[in-house]
Amino acid sequence: MKGLVHIYTGNGKGKTTAAIGLGIRAYGRGFKVLMVQFLKGSETGEVETLKALEPGFVLRRAKEVKGFFWNMDEEQKRELRKNTQELLDYAGKAVSSGEWDLVILDEVIGAISNGLVQIQQITDLIKNKPESLELVLTGRNAPQELIDLADYVSDIKAVKHPMNMGIPARKGIEC
Repeated sequence: MKGLVHIYTGNGKGKTTAAIGLGIRAYGRGFKVLMVQFLKGSETGEVETLKALEPGFVLRRAKEVKGFFWNMDEEQKRELRKNTQELLDYAGKAVSSGEWDLVILDEVIGAISNGLVQIQQITDLIKNKPESLELVLTGRNAPQELIDLADYVSDIKAVKHPMNMGIPARKGIEC
């Protein structure tokens, strides 16, 4: 089976959830799934669930992420850049290893937007992936260059969100 490239983008809630859903479907059919999460380090509900699926569905995350990028001081940004590049190196090796059937690069588009990853690194990864590998990229504001390389693109739009009404993220629903 030929592996395709998916992008889940947009300003709406559910990009990571959609990627995990695809990963669960693939895992249920015997696929080996790797999810590499950029820009996320806090504990969320899905982390414990995915740990229970190892070694068939593996989650690899950034080292401790201290809040949102735009709230970080320069030292925190430097540390995040270093950690992000290490994570991208890991993802690149995993993609080319042939060990995985599906690789999810969660929030890699956000890492591009924040200047932590160069778009060329991701376009090269896409162009050089094994033919059978299914690859998923998530994050807001997918650049046209990535959209052009993808086979599936879902733009998840926010119509209404509780955050805009002052309701913080709720455990088990948003985090």
